[in-house]
Amino acid sequence: MLAISTRGFLWSDVETRTLLNIWGEQDIQTALDGNFRNSHVYRDVARRLGEMGFERTPEQCRVRIKSLKRQFLLAKEGNLRNNGQYHKICKFYDAMERILSSRPQIDPQELLDSGAVGDETMDGTEEEEDTDPPQHPYLESTGECSYPETQVKLEYPPIPIPVTVGNGTTVRQTSSSQSASGPSSSRPKRPKKRHADLPLDSLMERFLEQSAEAEQSFYQLEEQRLQVEDRRREAEHARELHMLQVLGQMFSSIATRNPVATATATTAMPPARNTMESTMQPSVPMSASSHMARGRSCHLRVRSPQSQAEWPSYHTQPQSNAGSQTLVIERSFSLGTAARTGMDDILPLVKNIVPPLTSKKHKGQDGRIGIIGGCQEYTGAPYFAAISALKVGADLSHVFCTKDAAIVIKSYSPELIVHPVLDSPNAVEEIEKWLPRLHSLVVGPGLGRDDKLLKNAKEVIEKSKARDIPIVIDADGLWLVAQQPSVIQGYQKGILTPNYMEFTRLYEAMHHEPLDSSDHQRSAMELSVAMGNLTVVLKGEEDLITDGNKVILCRQEGSGRRCGGQGDLLSGSLGVLAHWAYTSSEDMTKSVNPSVVAAFGACSLTRQCNRQAFHKHGRATTTTDMIQEISSAFKKLFES
Repeated sequence: MLAISTRGFLWSDVETRTLLNIWGEQDIQTALDGNFRNSHVYRDVARRLGEMGFERTPEQCRVRIKSLKRQFLLAKEGNLRNNGQYHKICKFYDAMERILSSRPQIDPQELLDSGAVGDETMDGTEEEEDTDPPQHPYLESTGECSYPETQVKLEYPPIPIPVTVGNGTTVRQTSSSQSASGPSSSRPKRPKKRHADLPLDSLMERFLEQSAEAEQSFYQLEEQRLQVEDRRREAEHARELHMLQVLGQMFSSIATRNPVATATATTAMPPARNTMESTMQPSVPMSASSHMARGRSCHLRVRSPQSQAEWPSYHTQPQSNAGSQTLVIERSFSLGTAARTGMDDILPLVKNIVPPLTSKKHKGQDGRIGIIGGCQEYTGAPYFAAISALKVGADLSHVFCTKDAAIVIKSYSPELIVHPVLDSPNAVEEIEKWLPRLHSLVVGPGLGRDDKLLKNAKEVIEKSKARDIPIVIDADGLWLVAQQPSVIQGYQKGILTPNYMEFTRLYEAMHHEPLDSSDHQRSAMELSVAMGNLTVVLKGEEDLITDGNKVILCRQEGSGRRCGGQGDLLSGSLGVLAHWAYTSSEDMTKSVNPSVVAAFGACSLTRQCNRQAFHKHGRATTTTDMIQEISSAFKKLFES
């Protein structure tokens, strides 16, 4: 039965080394020495190889050993001639030399010139059924060694050719392949010889040169592709800037082309509108109303030219329709430009307040933040706020929570310092001991609405105001402010971070009238003024930041994912940035309200974290995923 040829089945390096380890064992070598009939030995080798997790047939193992021996002999011959060059090429040279050093010496030239590729009968590794023809070296190896190309001489058997002679008889003559001296069958078959067109070292040198050239070409093409991509992005950015400039020039020309029509449109407003304008700007002459309207639009109005539903009601009045349209375009463009310029102006200020990391600092110098919140029902919110403060750059983060929540919060992270005192009888005294060590306070994450906890939180706020540290109020802390506004009213280092529902509750509590949802900027400024020019951060599609004097919109790109805990990330990072802003010099903030600078930085960071996490996780994004992005987002925004 002929053995199935398995030459050409590639062997991995690990599989080959395992085979060599088994083949080199003493009992295997003893069984192979002096035996021509060794199929049972390779069956044992294949069995042991299978126990190591590699399924190979005995024939595959035998052919692989033959190939490795031939490679070793070629490399050894090259090693003698070329000072070790082939020793570097053949991966298994050392292993083969270790095994074969104890075996009888084999003449390499005799093996190479014999034409019997792999027929090493002198050491008993040949099997009686081995009649396989020579294979191309590439099919028998995995790339460890290269062999010279061979020229194969094809010989065909004699073919009888019928020839008719003159007497009509047919004589069969053999083909010319037979020599005149006698039939070819009586002549011994000469062994086939390999004829190398080029020396093996020249072939290998050429191969290595071509590989290096191909790799260099690949890197050059990749660099060219990246350069083209960068130029394309720059060109696209330049086109966008050009379009914005063209739109700005067009809107500016429309606004200044017919000032009489604008003034007429303002005069033709309904009485209710005129009443509101006069209330907002008392003692302003009517002749200057158009100019003042433009100034107010930069701070009070967000109007989209594409959205007809957001236009004021007087735009539909038939008296001066053309003039009204001119006023709308002027107001919308002037506000958009102011908001965009504000973002560009504030971001460098946030970078200015970030303290450098130096070896001369001590622990706690870059911020010790306190979180007031955490009860039995809500343990995640204070953890999110505290760990976000640490990851933004604070050195220490304290959580003052109830006794039931302390163990749970502590189990989330060993980096947090947890104080289970918020529901204790002497909670205020216990927390007051730590206030001299804290640089800012965040009140509200996970606080709950229990009367006792709210009462303790109120007294802690009063104690903190006396120490003149920034106070960020979020979540249930805003519920406390809505019930008792005086707890934070007029404190210039106070920062409120409401969402839309919390903002509505605060606005109605302060003004005792429903919120006008058509103009969030005006409503936010009114709430800030009513609270004593506190900084208000209205979270939404565009985070709106105001201190009653100006409005800044944070339009950093985020995502549509709104999972619980994002506000806690914002409040925790805002507590750190507020400390940095208030400890920086006025030159660094350029006389801008430090609370506004810190709020803009926290909003930008939260949105960037949301964007990066959503890019990785999509709809499955959670606040934990966002917290993991704080480091890269902070570096991209404030340290690049």
